[in-house]
Amino acid sequence: MNDIIKENEIDQIVQKIFENFDGGKTIDEINIFNKPDKMEVHDLIQDLFGIIYPGYFRDRSYKTYNPKNSLAVSIEDIFYHLEKQVFLALDYGTKRGAYTEEERKKESYRICKAFFDRLPVVRDYIETDLLATYDGDPAAGCFEEIILAYPGLMAITVYRLAHELYAEQVPVLPRLMTEWAHSKTGIDIHPGATIGKYFFIDHGTGIVVGETSIIGNNVKIYQGVTIGALSTRGGQKLSGKKRHPTICDNVTIYAGASILGGDTVIGENAVIGGNTFITRSIEANTRVSMKNLEMEYQSDSTRKSEELSQGDAWYYII
Repeated sequence: MNDIIKENEIDQIVQKIFENFDGGKTIDEINIFNKPDKMEVHDLIQDLFGIIYPGYFRDRSYKTYNPKNSLAVSIEDIFYHLEKQVFLALDYGTKRGAYTEEERKKESYRICKAFFDRLPVVRDYIETDLLATYDGDPAAGCFEEIILAYPGLMAITVYRLAHELYAEQVPVLPRLMTEWAHSKTGIDIHPGATIGKYFFIDHGTGIVVGETSIIGNNVKIYQGVTIGALSTRGGQKLSGKKRHPTICDNVTIYAGASILGGDTVIGENAVIGGNTFITRSIEANTRVSMKNLEMEYQSDSTRKSEELSQGDAWYYII
């Protein structure tokens, strides 16, 4: 096949795809300059880590001998770029078309100012998360190791930043932030969840925390835990309703547990055992586990069964 024939066939392919763009589908719009920039939001997250942990994540764009001077420049730069992304985001979600361009400018500035005003409070919360992680994990060698290496603290930090924008009803951006953390850590915390102080995620991979979850203070959860909705078959009709559980103070939830439903409340000081499936409330000071399991070993000549006990004092949920 000669080059002229190839060129004509490729032109036909291009035109066919362009014609498909005019089909009136939601995904047809090709204007990329009037929407939040996913990559810029990801960059902003990493820049914000330099404010949350100023001695650990430095901006290499600015080289000054005075760290506070460098941070001042960085904060102004982050404010500028965040304001631009908020301005673009305000034209989406339930607020689509609600603002004039001038109103969006004023609102995006107001939101960014409120966000930065809240950063000292966010940092105070994150300090408690760091302390909870160190106190709760004997494998933690030092605070520096946790800040630089632990996926749980990373996911919690991004959640706490995103939650502030969610509270200001900013569309799109909070979810872009927590999904970035999800992709990096395997931990999926919706920015709408409400989470108290001293939150500790151990290991973390596969954790899901739904939008309307409420988690109290001093809660510890392990890998594979789902704090989710009992059913989402109602689709958008369920939007805004309490669909996810409430976890009270001082609760520990071990690996693989699923706690579902907006009416489900896990009382204070409860311990939820691994691989349990809970769809009703649990009283305070209760320990929950699966019934004893049986492991079977087989070979060509022998067969042996062995009961795996999880403790006689546990309250069992089937």
